[in-house]
Amino acid sequence: MSARRVMRYLTLISRFGLAALFLFTAAAKLFVLKGFASNVASLLSASGVNYERWQWPASIGVICAEVIAAALLIVPRTVKLGAILSAVLLIGFSAFALYYVYALDGEPLECGCFGRIIGSQLGVKTALRNLAFLIPALIVLFGPRREKRVKEDRTSDLKPET
Repeated sequence: MSARRVMRYLTLISRFGLAALFLFTAAAKLFVLKGFASNVASLLSASGVNYERWQWPASIGVICAEVIAAALLIVPRTVKLGAILSAVLLIGFSAFALYYVYALDGEPLECGCFGRIIGSQLGVKTALRNLAFLIPALIVLFGPRREKRVKEDRTSDLKPET
C-alpha cells in the first residue's frame, strides 16, 4: 500500500472519528442538559461572568458548535472548515481548562465534556486529552486533498476522423 493511500485512509478515519466524537459529546450533553448547564454556570461563576444570564446561551452554544463542526466534517465540500472549527473548539476547551485550574485556582469540577457517560474533571488531563484530539484535526486539515474526478470528453469519440 502506498504512502498516499495510507494517508488518505488516515485522513478519512480522522475526519469521521472527529465527527463521531463531536456528535457523541453533543448528544451526551443534550441527554443531561440541565446538569451540563449547571456545570457551565459553575465555570462562568468562577470566571466572574454573570452565570444566571449566560449559562443557557453558553451551554447551547457549545452544543451547537459541536454539531456544526461534525456536520462540516461530514459534508465533503466543507471538510477543511470543519477541521478548523474542530481545532478552534479543542484549543478553546483546553485553554479554558488550564485557565480554570491555574489562573482561577479552581476547585476540581466535573467538566461534563461527555455528559455523565464518561466522568472527567476539568484540569490538565482534560486539556491534554483535548490537545490529543487536535492531532486528527490537523491530519484532516493538512492531509491529502480530495481528488476531483475529471469527466472524459466522450464527444471526441463521436467525431469522424478527417
